[in-house]
Amino acid sequence: MRIPPRIVSVTALAAALLVGGPVAASAAPAAPVAAVSHSAAAVGDICLSALPSQAHDTLDLIEKGGPYPYPQDGTVFQNREGELPQQSSGYYHEYTVVTPGSDDRGARRIVTGEKSQEDYYTADHYASFDLVDHGC
Repeated sequence: MRIPPRIVSVTALAAALLVGGPVAASAAPAAPVAAVSHSAAAVGDICLSALPSQAHDTLDLIEKGGPYPYPQDGTVFQNREGELPQQSSGYYHEYTVVTPGSDDRGARRIVTGEKSQEDYYTADHYASFDLVDHGC
């Protein structure tokens, strides 16, 4: 079973908080936070509640670690289009969002980053992305 990389990151974060507590969090430099922020010009925002039901199904599968409907699901997303923030190779992974009536994988995807709840949705096969806001 494949474990999405962000689950490992959440575990590491929880361990750091238990060991370091607030002192470790307050000593962290601001630069890494800026490195994971997105460009408003390249990435929009979308409320979790506004996603199609199939995207919710995909997010549920990601949390469970599969099984996925397509063998390409969970593979490294290269970000060739440069729409997502630049990260090292292997940072992003892509998953199919089933498109009803489509004979193939369709154009919809969820692309995950390594951070907890760093999920991007694209309905147009990587031409644009929206960062999923899990708080609404």
